[in-house]
Amino acid sequence: MKYIDGGYAPSYNAQLTREASNRCIVGVGLTQAGSDYTELTEAMERVKQQAGKLPAQAVVDGGFTSRENIEVMAEKGIDLIGSTADRSAQTEAQMRRRGVDEAFYPPAFGYDAGADQFRCPAGKALRRDGYETRRGVIQRQYRADPDDCLACAWKDRCCPNSSSKGRTIRRAEESPPVRAFLEKMQTAAAQAVYRLRGAIAEFSNAWIKEKIGLRKFHVRSLAKARCETMWACLTYNVQQWIRLRWRVRRAAPA
Repeated sequence: MKYIDGGYAPSYNAQLTREASNRCIVGVGLTQAGSDYTELTEAMERVKQQAGKLPAQAVVDGGFTSRENIEVMAEKGIDLIGSTADRSAQTEAQMRRRGVDEAFYPPAFGYDAGADQFRCPAGKALRRDGYETRRGVIQRQYRADPDDCLACAWKDRCCPNSSSKGRTIRRAEESPPVRAFLEKMQTAAAQAVYRLRGAIAEFSNAWIKEKIGLRKFHVRSLAKARCETMWACLTYNVQQWIRLRWRVRRAAPA
């Protein structure tokens, strides 16, 4: 599996699905995929196999919140609650790598919806120049006239690495399910539900690591590592069952 530092190591990606009422594990998956995005649909199908139906709601962290997952969950009738990625930070990092001055970052370019074009800080127009369609979004590209950029006194601050092409800006058109998700996650109700995720989802991870000591696998191969993960989760669930039974007996009248 490839790591964030660019290196590779023999590793597995464990996906545990918990239910909120008793905080028991109801789904276990193990892959060698470095990204969580592709695992959400499989996790929901495992819940369906166990419970006989899909969950009404799924609360996930940013690793699962992709446009594709938002659309798929909407198609399945699952109310998805999750954190939204801060794409502005990624855009700013790209601008810095290109040597663009902060005064010429995308927010400095005004969009005219009527003319469907952008205006740069120098007042020049950036007209639509193609688009790219992906699941959940259409990325439209706008480009300035190369002659305008070459003659501009601010070229070295705006597009220092472009010698023959004009400055470009992208505008994302989100699909209706994605727009609805983004609007929902701005509400207090959705944020209140999301704040419950940490206590429910992270407790079992911490318990398995600390109580059982499963910080690394003791076997090799995906099949054997999956068995070890299943045993750890079964142990966790038995301990939760004991806790729940003790709570019921304590609450019962003598």
